[in-house]
Amino acid sequence: MSVTLYNRTHFVMNETFMKEKPVFSLLVSMAFPMVISMLVNSLYNIVDSYFVAKISEDAMTALSLVFPVQNFINAAGIGFGVGMNAVISFYLGAKDYEKADMATTQGLLLSAVHGVLLTIVSIEIMPFFLRLFTGSEAVAALGIQYSDIAFSFALVVSLSMAFEKIFQAVGRMKVTMISLLIGCCTNIALDPVLIFGLGFFPEMGIRGAALATGIGQVLTLCVYFVICKIRPLSVHVRRSYLRPDKHMVGKLYAIGIPATLNMALSSVLISALNAILAVYSEAYILVLGIYYKLQTFLYLPANGIIQGMRPLIGYNYGAGEHKRVKKIFELVLVMNGLIMLGGTVICMTIPATLMGLFTHTPETIRVGETALRLISAGFLTSAISVTASGALEGLGKGMQSLVISLCRYIVIIIPAAMLLSYAIGATGVWHAFWIAEGLTAIISMLVFRHCKAY
Repeated sequence: MSVTLYNRTHFVMNETFMKEKPVFSLLVSMAFPMVISMLVNSLYNIVDSYFVAKISEDAMTALSLVFPVQNFINAAGIGFGVGMNAVISFYLGAKDYEKADMATTQGLLLSAVHGVLLTIVSIEIMPFFLRLFTGSEAVAALGIQYSDIAFSFALVVSLSMAFEKIFQAVGRMKVTMISLLIGCCTNIALDPVLIFGLGFFPEMGIRGAALATGIGQVLTLCVYFVICKIRPLSVHVRRSYLRPDKHMVGKLYAIGIPATLNMALSSVLISALNAILAVYSEAYILVLGIYYKLQTFLYLPANGIIQGMRPLIGYNYGAGEHKRVKKIFELVLVMNGLIMLGGTVICMTIPATLMGLFTHTPETIRVGETALRLISAGFLTSAISVTASGALEGLGKGMQSLVISLCRYIVIIIPAAMLLSYAIGATGVWHAFWIAEGLTAIISMLVFRHCKAY
């Protein structure tokens, strides 16, 4: 028996866990590693910011200005990876292993193309991009130093994201967790060494931070390669599928492009709200920034559950297990609802304490108390739109998921924030959050049911 045939047979014998294992225990086993993985990803940014802040204020400013482009590179990799995940999961569930192999092969090929293009474009535009936001040549120079090195690893980032979603599609979530942990630990260890020049290593400053992150990303990718060699995947890269198939490429982009846009919309929202709040006081802008730091930790476990849900939804949908799809969706909705309920209680009861973690200015804390109480009124209903959007991506319905995200981040909340701020002042922006979440929840259920997902 050939190695490929053995791997396929082995997988077929064990694949039934996705549609036979009790839903709750299955979901927990899939989601927990993803929650840890997302915590690790957050740690990357925190560690880099911590050490770069020790270089100089200009260096920290430069890192902040580079972040939007860096975030877009990550969003492009993750978004297209979500498309790969959905398509591969569906074909595995339908037992169409040839199509699953085709999706894997062409997904990796396209990810490599994306990485090369992103490397070239991002490095070329950075001098112009940075000078749009700063008149300081020192800050711009530091930003270019960082981005020239960091963006040289765009190909590595793109391929790592692709492998991450492939491993998730076949249910091997722990591999993602292990690879990211190794990459993160490497980054943490190398940051002070390369930035400040410890031992025989030269002092590289902000370039050292970029190189440390890049080396960590390379090791993450290497772990995927090693694990694929030691314990091969149930899907395979085939030379015969390297030539792009119009239908398959269309399916990958039909989910991948909306998923990428989904991730980018929050940045648009923050920029728009900052522009509205800037009229009143910098305290309001600071409060908005603090809120997004806090909500990252609230939505992190929910997003981890969503990531665990996507391959399960896709696999069972492909297998025709529509009742199980419904059960998975409802369970995730309840779990995310409980998480959001907990967040609501905390923000309603101790908003001043939460604000005090980031500022000691009485005026900012006062504004923040009001903001957290009003914004948190929409947490519970947001569980509906977050879960529905993630489920639709798992079902391969990327455009429908994008509709929900557009309502949540652009179509409803920005006009509401503008109108309400004009009518009642800056507080109107906080009211816009719970109004938008409530209306988006209604739209989400209508969109989800219209898709006849189960």
